[in-house]
Amino acid sequence: MAPIDSDDNRTAGEGEDSRAGRRKAARYVVPVAVMGVAAATIGLVPAIADSGDPDLPKVTAEQLIEKIAKSDVEQLSGTVKITTDLGLPNLGGLESGLMSGMSGAPGAAGEEGGSAADPSAKLTELVSGTHTLRVAADGPDRQKLSLLENAAEYSLIHDGKDVWGYDSASNEVYHSTTSEAAGQSEKQKKPEKQSKPEQDVPATPKDFADQALKAVDDTTSVTVDGTAQVAGRDAYRLVIEPKQEGSTVGAVSIAVDAKTGMPLKFTLTPASGGAAVVDVGFTQVSFAKPDASTFDFTPPKGAKVTEGDEMAGAPEHGRETAGADLAGELDGLEVIGEGWNSIATFDTGGQGLPTASAGGDAGALGGFLGSFGDQVKGDFGSGTVFKTRLVNALITDDGKVYAGAVTKDALVKAADAAQ
Repeated sequence: MAPIDSDDNRTAGEGEDSRAGRRKAARYVVPVAVMGVAAATIGLVPAIADSGDPDLPKVTAEQLIEKIAKSDVEQLSGTVKITTDLGLPNLGGLESGLMSGMSGAPGAAGEEGGSAADPSAKLTELVSGTHTLRVAADGPDRQKLSLLENAAEYSLIHDGKDVWGYDSASNEVYHSTTSEAAGQSEKQKKPEKQSKPEQDVPATPKDFADQALKAVDDTTSVTVDGTAQVAGRDAYRLVIEPKQEGSTVGAVSIAVDAKTGMPLKFTLTPASGGAAVVDVGFTQVSFAKPDASTFDFTPPKGAKVTEGDEMAGAPEHGRETAGADLAGELDGLEVIGEGWNSIATFDTGGQGLPTASAGGDAGALGGFLGSFGDQVKGDFGSGTVFKTRLVNALITDDGKVYAGAVTKDALVKAADAAQ
């Protein structure tokens, strides 16, 4: 079998109304965020050729899952290619601003007091399109992720207590300490030895695999389906499939490094068939200790530097304030059903979809959602179902939301049952 490698083989190394509008837009963007990010938290199946499989000792699915759980890789460097195809229309950048607003990102580009280099805003770009990343890690306190763009690069560096984000296109720098980066209050701070900053969006095969394996239960079929080669390394293929009908997930495949147990490639195909919804994998990887200079960072001359604690101190930009607002919006979130047919549901407070007359972000989002929604009726009343190739969401006219990796009929059935 031919190696499961990408064409990219680059070497690693290297005023009140306004605020109210943003909060309202945040409420409505939740289903879109669920669609975009839930795909990244369910899993991924690579295209496999017919011959050249590495000859490896036989293992069971249980043994392979255990091998992943015991993997203790802390040092690595490499190149990762990630492609996400949810079948969403091109929003012309609208999705990044809206999803940043939902997550309470204080650094949304163009927002007064924000920073184009704030990772909580920048990394949302990974939920669509194809991107190339360079990654490096040396233990829990030193990591680097660089997002390669056209004639530009964005880097996120964690070195001890410091977290730096640098956007070369705008020549802006974001700086915070690890507790600020994780959005933690004084009471929530973790011990310093666990100071690795949180990422809003999964970026490596391991990030995806950790989430996918959480979905494994009695409603899941898990098998070992031969071997493969990823980034020049021998690997086993772990395949995860829903047993239940009604899920939009077709299959999840994780290529697991035979020696270290680390996930090297992660791909998800939808039940409807066609190209992968999410495909992420190393195209080059080394488990040698990266050079210490990899994690060094000094703001370039003339760069605008924004301190995370300064933004956190401003109520209109602070992550805690925005996070609290969103938490209030989602108070009463429930999960109904089980396994792969689970559906998240919450009440927006009697407000259905925004219309164009709402203006601002809410109106823009309403227009976007209306472009691909299906009108449905049932015992619950009427509403609109918004579909992607993986995650679907029903928003009823009285403001209730049902979302999950399930079919439109499953959403309508759940809404009817809730009456």
